[in-house]
Amino acid sequence: MSDELQSLNLPYFAIFVTFFLAVLSSLLVVAPAQRGISVTWDYLKQVKFIERNGIVVSTYIVVAVTLWVVVMIVAPQFFMVELSFHDGTVAADVGYDYSQTPYTFNNYSYAVFGSGSDDSYFNVLHLKVFLRTIIASVCITLLAFVLCYPIAYYMAQTAKGGTVRLLLICLVLPFWVNEILRAFAFRILFGSSGVINSFLIGSGIIDEPFDFVKADIAMYAGLSYAYILLMIFPIYNAIESLDHNQIEAARDLGSSWSRIHYRVVMPYAKPGIASGCTMVFMLTAGALAAPQILGGPSSLWFTQIITNWFNLGDWTRGSAYAFLFLLSCIVFVLTVMKYFKVNLGELAK
Repeated sequence: MSDELQSLNLPYFAIFVTFFLAVLSSLLVVAPAQRGISVTWDYLKQVKFIERNGIVVSTYIVVAVTLWVVVMIVAPQFFMVELSFHDGTVAADVGYDYSQTPYTFNNYSYAVFGSGSDDSYFNVLHLKVFLRTIIASVCITLLAFVLCYPIAYYMAQTAKGGTVRLLLICLVLPFWVNEILRAFAFRILFGSSGVINSFLIGSGIIDEPFDFVKADIAMYAGLSYAYILLMIFPIYNAIESLDHNQIEAARDLGSSWSRIHYRVVMPYAKPGIASGCTMVFMLTAGALAAPQILGGPSSLWFTQIITNWFNLGDWTRGSAYAFLFLLSCIVFVLTVMKYFKVNLGELAK
């Protein structure tokens, strides 16, 4: 028996056994796998998203959106949060290799309580700037809504054809200019020798130039204008689908225009209003260029503090400030949405 095993060519025998097992496995597995693939394919074809867009386009959309969310949103935020718990004071000693620095809550405690070297128990300066940024962002959002709602309603329910297209062109064309250039244009417009002061002095309304920059009027106007499209278009899209017969019926029943807007138009356009207000608030709170260019000497924006930490090389403290600011804005928006009974599903419409 040993002589027969020795005379057997083992490499060829192993290849034969492997090939035989592969064929046997394929016969046992392929048929159930085909049935499973067929069932899965039939199920996927019944999904409305895939049925409407096709398997190729649907796959591309899912993969592209997933990569965008993971690479551009989740991964940077995760890195920022993880970095915020490192001790940046010893980063220089290890060549700024933050993986070698210890974890700590000092960056977050500094944002709230400060360094502890002064008499104040809290970090009063930074907390005041934070509150002022939130309050100013709310005011700018309300100002943008007051300005944009009549325009959106007129475009959606009153204007026709060419008028709507002309208004859209007038709204979009200025935004072909870079945001920084628009901010400098507002700086010139509201400057001491700018167009507005020249007109007011020339018309005899005032005797000397008014400092619009120091009064933060220039900054509020610039920020309100910077994100005006993000307020108009969601409201316009919502009101456009409103049946005009409902407005006519309310008029026939004797309702005033203010009551019609309050009881008919605004409740119907609530998703668009919530979407526009959310985008304007978040972008205004996170603005940097406009506050730096249009802000007065005492109008420090919280994003400027965050940027200053990064410019100073303290990335851990800058990350902590940025994450706290982002978390606070999200909590604030969700609280306001709950108060006005707006859910995320309506916001995504």
